[in-house]
Amino acid sequence: MADEGFEHPRLAAIYDALDPDRGDLDVYVRMAAEFGARRVLDIGCGTGVFALLLADRGLEVVGVDPAGASLDVARGKLGSERVRWIHGDATALPPLQVDLATMTANVAQAIVDPGDWQGTLRGAFEALRPGGRLVFETRDPARRAWEEWTREHTHGVTDIPEVGAVESWLDLTNVALPLVSFRGTCVFASDGAVLTSDSTLRFRSRTEVEADLAEHGYVLDEVRDAPDRPGRELVFVAHRPE
Repeated sequence: MADEGFEHPRLAAIYDALDPDRGDLDVYVRMAAEFGARRVLDIGCGTGVFALLLADRGLEVVGVDPAGASLDVARGKLGSERVRWIHGDATALPPLQVDLATMTANVAQAIVDPGDWQGTLRGAFEALRPGGRLVFETRDPARRAWEEWTREHTHGVTDIPEVGAVESWLDLTNVALPLVSFRGTCVFASDGAVLTSDSTLRFRSRTEVEADLAEHGYVLDEVRDAPDRPGRELVFVAHRPE
């Protein structure tokens, strides 16, 4: 089940405008080139920003996401016909043979249920060709990123074309590690509508992730630092054995 921030049509439509700087995706574009990937599975593709970046470079891309409203936004973008969009998740994929599977941004952490997480790792493994890689990031729990998920740190007003001004902020609602919950609020100046979205993320330790990967047959190649957030995130690179 996707959060309202991704599933509500009005919130999905402004998602990109509220987070316009996607420089965090540059490292994944570079890794696709580094690994010589031609076919990519983008797990949790959302509004399709990363999938379309790859498609623009001539890669064959499959984007999968459980949020229908976000996929509607993705399908409405220029060049979207070059991507195969799937409404669902990685636990029930059609037969695929990809060179690279990715989970960018908060996707890995948003898979909170342990069974769903195991199913996602299993589904990605089955979709990879022998030698294909899985790459994803997760926040380092030791850095306690949630301490900045407050109205004081996140409040802002964004003027969005054809929508108007939107005031937005986050409120931390619960910390019960490994789970952290927060609420996003958007206030639309055009009609005064107030829409909220409750989210929960799971903070997994490096040791836990490494054990999960090994359990599902992956070979861990390395754990990199996220260049745009040094010391704050762990980027896992693993492969399916030949």
